[in-house]
Amino acid sequence: MARLRIHRLRALKDNYVYLLEDEKERKAAVIDPGEAAPVEAALGRLDLQLAQIWNTHHHWDHTGGNEPLARAHAPVEVIASAHDFGRIPAQTRRLADGDRFEWAGETVEAMMIPGHTLGHVAYRVGENVFPGDTLFGACCGRLFEGTPEMMVHSLGRLRALPDDTQVFCGHEYTLGCLHFAVTIEPENAALRARLERVAAAPEEPTVPLSLAEEKATNPFLRWDAPAVRAWAGERDDVATFAKVREAKNVWRG
Repeated sequence: MARLRIHRLRALKDNYVYLLEDEKERKAAVIDPGEAAPVEAALGRLDLQLAQIWNTHHHWDHTGGNEPLARAHAPVEVIASAHDFGRIPAQTRRLADGDRFEWAGETVEAMMIPGHTLGHVAYRVGENVFPGDTLFGACCGRLFEGTPEMMVHSLGRLRALPDDTQVFCGHEYTLGCLHFAVTIEPENAALRARLERVAAAPEEPTVPLSLAEEKATNPFLRWDAPAVRAWAGERDDVATFAKVREAKNVWRG
């Protein structure tokens, strides 16, 4: 019997924090706690003991709650990439690509996806993936530390997951990103339908995302789509992606 329940929490301005409840053990793991208060409230409401923190990368808005939570619920295992050791507050465990561990009866797989940062990791749990700030609804993260080549490779790994994968990203950016996306593919009917649907309920969360829908509508996963290639005026995957990312960096729609 499945014993994993995923709870979506909001933090800071537009961050998502995910609490993964083990219904059998009455324990919780939390992903990217940008602040402690929403996690403490959820733990109290659900009557759970915090056992683990998983971080996707070192940015403060994903790690700000690590130390207060680890102190309040000791002992807590704090898990992140080996590359980020020393940059992740209270980190106790270092992950390499392909490492696996168990949570709530499920196998958790670490996928190293550098680009947004060099130590970025996604967590794959069954049909769910938690990519932090690498992949958003209709968008991707900025390249603060990595290169376009890195990001295309990382997004390509995510794109290769099964279509029924549910994507739990790090921020609620979808509506704005959809408005940008239609400037790249104005004739994409699936994209326009998605924009219309999301715009009709702008306060509603769009997460979890459907990976199948991202593949059909997210220009940052569509570097090899003829319409995106034509917009960029490029034939190369990385060059096409880089043009789209550069355009988003300066877009003020």
